[in-house]
Amino acid sequence: MKIRNSLRALMGRHRDNKLVRRRGRYYIINKVNKRFKARQG
Repeated sequence: MKIRNSLRALMGRHRDNKLVRRRGRYYIINKVNKRFKARQG
């Protein structure tokens, strides 16, 4: 999982990326291709 300050650039890397907020943190999850996971902050 990548930890980045900004997730905007990572969102465009795959069309199935979804931005979700859990426990006050923002995550990118991808059910199709698991390697695109990321977390902000």
